[in-house]
Amino acid sequence: MGCFPCFDGGNKERKEQERLASAEARARAAEAAQKRQEQFEQSAAGRAARAQLQAAAKQSTNSNKGEPVLKWQMG
Repeated sequence: MGCFPCFDGGNKERKEQERLASAEARARAAEAAQKRQEQFEQSAAGRAARAQLQAAAKQSTNSNKGEPVLKWQMG
C-alpha cells in the first residue's frame, strides 16, 4: 500500500475510534472501581478490614521492642 498513501481503507480513522473507545472504557472502569472502593470502605466489612490492618500494623511495630527475633543458644 506504499504506492497509494491516501488510500488506506480508513484504517487511521478506525484505529483512532478504537483508541478513543478504549480510553472511554478505561475511564468508566476506573470510575466504577473508585465507587466500589468507596462503598466498601463505608460498609461494615470495610471498616472491619481497616481496623484489622491497623491492629496488625500496631502489633508489628510493638512486638519486637529491641530484642532479636531469633535467639541462638550454644550447647
